[in-house]
Amino acid sequence: MPEMTVQVGGKNFTVSCQDGEESYLSSAAEMLDREAQTLVSAGARLTTDRMLLMAGLMLADRAISADEELRGMDRRLAQQTKELDEFRNRPAPAPERVEVEVVKEVEVVREVVPEASIERLEALAKKAEELAAKARENRAVRDGNGKAVAEG
Repeated sequence: MPEMTVQVGGKNFTVSCQDGEESYLSSAAEMLDREAQTLVSAGARLTTDRMLLMAGLMLADRAISADEELRGMDRRLAQQTKELDEFRNRPAPAPERVEVEVVKEVEVVREVVPEASIERLEALAKKAEELAAKARENRAVRDGNGKAVAEG
């Protein structure tokens, strides 16, 4: 078992630890020393035993606070996980019917095409309708020999 010397509150202590745990012990001793230094720098005149007891109690207080905070976080995480699971397991909502006003194509075209072009297209459409009407009037149904017969 390796032995180490650690300093806490300005005093050296020799302690033993398991193989491979030296850095952990060194970190723990540094934490305890920071608490002890708080007491020493505050001018407290304490025996070594009392200083170590008070530093240990201060660390225990921090550990309890951290443990309570961790438990609160665990509770919040559990609640959020539950809500997330409930959300994932909910059936998908039924699709909503959305009614949309249909805009006539002519209105859309009028917004994009210049007015002069629209007037020209309307004139051409009118002329085409007149020609189609004339063609219907003059149309005759022809028989198999190519002779004109009355439309029927």
